[in-house]
Amino acid sequence: MSTPEQQHITELGNPRKPEGDYGRQMLTRMNDSHAAVTEWGLSFLGLRADHRVLDIGCGGGAALHRMAETVTAGHLTGADYSPVSVETARAFNAAAIAENRMEIIEASVEALPFADCSFDRIITVESFYFWPSPAENLAEVKRVLKPEGRFLLIADIYDNGALPESDRENIRKYELFNPTPEQFRKLFEAAGFSEIRMHFSQNGKPWICVEARNEK
Repeated sequence: MSTPEQQHITELGNPRKPEGDYGRQMLTRMNDSHAAVTEWGLSFLGLRADHRVLDIGCGGGAALHRMAETVTAGHLTGADYSPVSVETARAFNAAAIAENRMEIIEASVEALPFADCSFDRIITVESFYFWPSPAENLAEVKRVLKPEGRFLLIADIYDNGALPESDRENIRKYELFNPTPEQFRKLFEAAGFSEIRMHFSQNGKPWICVEARNEK
């Protein structure tokens, strides 16, 4: 549960597109507060040392930092449309960037600046709530994913019909897109993904990880 001070920072920092000093503070806190759900979700990714990986909506850069422990011979790319997020994520991953194992760029999921079939693995952590056109954006993700590549969507809430009022209030306040599992499945199928799997946490928390593969 966030404290009143943390809630104030989040409101001023703008979770939809982090900005200013409050945005930097919010991203630093989220690097910690999202650590558990990120670790859980990444357990389904099947990373290899030589993979090329994209993190869409990379925020403060913690997921990239974690994946860099495994991706030692490949390459990691972070993309976020918030300049403050890009700046924060670059600082958090300065060593990997200096070693040319990682780059972090300002870009939107609406038009990813990559060639078709560029990545072995793509993830998004806690950002899908804010995607402007989910169906079209998922198709754009599929475009840059290699055949047989894997995409993971990780979120710490989903519409399970039993969210507490505090979560429902945040959904209303920040206009979050928060689908049911069936709605997730339909969106992924419409975008052309295959082998769609839903993972749900077993710790009593409403976490979801949607795993999907690109068709050959």
